[in-house]
Amino acid sequence: MGPTGSGFRLTTATRTKLTNIRSSTNSRSKMNTLFIVSTIFSLLAGCYFSTQFMLALIGSLILLVIAPLAVVFVPYFKELMSNDHRPPVVGSILSMLIHLNDLFDYITLIARNHHTFRFVKPTHSEVYVADPINVEHILKTNFPNYTKGDYHKGIMGDLLGNGIFAADGDIWRHQRKLASHEFSTKVLRDFSTVVFRSNSAKLVKKVSEAAVDNQIIALQDLLMKSTLDSIFKVGFGFDLDTLSGLDKTSNQFRTAFDDSNSLIFSRYVDVLWRVKRYFNIGSEAALKKNIKVIDNFVYELIEHKRKQLKNGKLNGDKDDILSRFLIESKKNPTNLSDEYLRDISLSFIIAGKDTSASTLTWFFYMLCKHPLIQEKVALEVKETTGANYTNSIDEFSLKLTESALEKMHYLHAALTETLRLYPAVPLDGKCSENDDVLPDGFKIKKGDGVNYMAYPMGRMTYIWGEDAEEFRPERWLHDGVFQPQSPFKFTAFQGGPRICLGKEFAYRQMKIMAAFLVLFFKFRLVDESREATYRTMFTLHMDKGLDLYAQPRSKTN
Repeated sequence: MGPTGSGFRLTTATRTKLTNIRSSTNSRSKMNTLFIVSTIFSLLAGCYFSTQFMLALIGSLILLVIAPLAVVFVPYFKELMSNDHRPPVVGSILSMLIHLNDLFDYITLIARNHHTFRFVKPTHSEVYVADPINVEHILKTNFPNYTKGDYHKGIMGDLLGNGIFAADGDIWRHQRKLASHEFSTKVLRDFSTVVFRSNSAKLVKKVSEAAVDNQIIALQDLLMKSTLDSIFKVGFGFDLDTLSGLDKTSNQFRTAFDDSNSLIFSRYVDVLWRVKRYFNIGSEAALKKNIKVIDNFVYELIEHKRKQLKNGKLNGDKDDILSRFLIESKKNPTNLSDEYLRDISLSFIIAGKDTSASTLTWFFYMLCKHPLIQEKVALEVKETTGANYTNSIDEFSLKLTESALEKMHYLHAALTETLRLYPAVPLDGKCSENDDVLPDGFKIKKGDGVNYMAYPMGRMTYIWGEDAEEFRPERWLHDGVFQPQSPFKFTAFQGGPRICLGKEFAYRQMKIMAAFLVLFFKFRLVDESREATYRTMFTLHMDKGLDLYAQPRSKTN
């Protein structure tokens, strides 16, 4: 539409876009001017200074280019020529950087030819394993040798600090003990179930509003908001309500948290990240801003909880996880400082929000790609709960009992099959504390990074058979009953002493949310031809989200 009598007015989005374009144009103009001035200066300098000086200047510039390449490629060629039965070298850190956006598929292609291989970095080798026998050795048999180590903690520390995902030794054991106790309590299970049902009901209402008008539903975004609301209620006793979209502070926190996840992961292939952090430029400047948003939010939450504790409003038998940690901190205030509680809190958030929401995103994507499986899941939910598609949300919530959830074997299998192909944590890295030999005979050196590859392993025919890349929930069922696999074959929840304590917690949340959505709606992709891709980060977010249409089942059945 053109200008009207009241005058043409730009929308906020348009103004922002124009501002960005102008800013970009001005930046390019400044860069062009700077280039021209520099070129003229160089020519004048060449006329003024001696030939020897210009040769020295050119030599210095060449050295600045060659030196970084030498740092990368000298260790690479040295390791490439070694014959001491080390894992085969498949590339340098530059190979990983080039393939950063499709890293998990890139290493999947390599894993089809090499079950164990390595990339060479300037300081050490990064070994990748896809053989279940090697995975068991790393995660269980020789568990003490494979820690997070200073290398991983240095990279993840700005975001996760001494949280359980980055911790080792006594700090890890302390958090493991506290978390193990919390996750084993009936109080937490019952409380979390109530929260999951309540937030799933809110999610259904949100989807229903869009379905009535046949609007596009950004499902991944809604799932991320809903799971964040749930983990904040269960973990911190706080109603975040990001699903409503009204609280700008909580949405800023969520955006900062997701972006930090991606920026931290990119450090693994960015040899200059420490330099950028020192000068506070580029990705490190963006990360620093995000961390500040995260810290302000979490520390304010902890302060609020401490005030509640001081006023006697916390009851350790009934309140959220953070409240019980704070009650524990009264016994040992030195070990449970605000900074330590901040690190613990962020670990709970990444475990409770990202893993469940990303898995459910891929789950609904696969249901849309396989309509018959979507109908099987919906029918099982209907039969095990005794619900009808015409039931109200409140009626269905009452029917979705613990007993009904336990009978949903096909839903459990479909979620597990999703995790096999799209594990919430696609790669997990350790550091070798000492020289070692893997069961396949390859030597590991002290200081090597050692990574087990959940994403590629789910696609290996030698592990799952010729149909490894097919989405087939039936592979998990025997006579209709779900049958688990070895955690060293199905590594979505790790294995050994560090096996995920929140596994059952996550399954309960995912099954409740999935049951609500598939009972009330039939989903289809907005773009049926789209092949979804991921965003390379610690957790497997779908790149550009998941756009769906939802059709109420009460009108179609």
